[in-house]
Amino acid sequence: MGAGELTHGGASAAEVDERDLPTGTVVLPTGRITAAKMYEPAGPNGPFSAVQLARLDEALTLASRETGLDFSVYLGELGEDTRAAAERLHASTGEGATRAVLIAVSPGERVVEVVTGELAFQRLPDRGAKLAVMSMVASFKEGDLVGGLVSGLRMLTDQAGPEPKH
Repeated sequence: MGAGELTHGGASAAEVDERDLPTGTVVLPTGRITAAKMYEPAGPNGPFSAVQLARLDEALTLASRETGLDFSVYLGELGEDTRAAAERLHASTGEGATRAVLIAVSPGERVVEVVTGELAFQRLPDRGAKLAVMSMVASFKEGDLVGGLVSGLRMLTDQAGPEPKH
């Protein structure tokens, strides 16, 4: 066999009948065998599948649309002072922070923090947020992170109600 010459089942490329090759494989005029393979990009590298991300995105969009409040979710480590970290994340939303609701979840630390801005707090008191957290935690314990977040968003949406008309 010559340098750079591929074989198929022990035969040199010159001796291979193209009809015996798998679909997408051909013998080039140089005698080299080449194969076309489907390119499959790597999926998202995170805790959620594309379907789960779509479900969470839809829940966030509906919650914000129905209430007029800006809902967001943070998933990750919060550090030693989880409340302070969640409040910093909430403040980082900028000028809209008064109308914002942040659900910060740190599975590794087993912590859920709900932070509301001044205007959001008027429609979402602590009692309503605590009920939503209890619902989320119940789902999290069953291993359903997305289901817990979606359920919590629905409960917070129901608690806040529709945006008041001025």
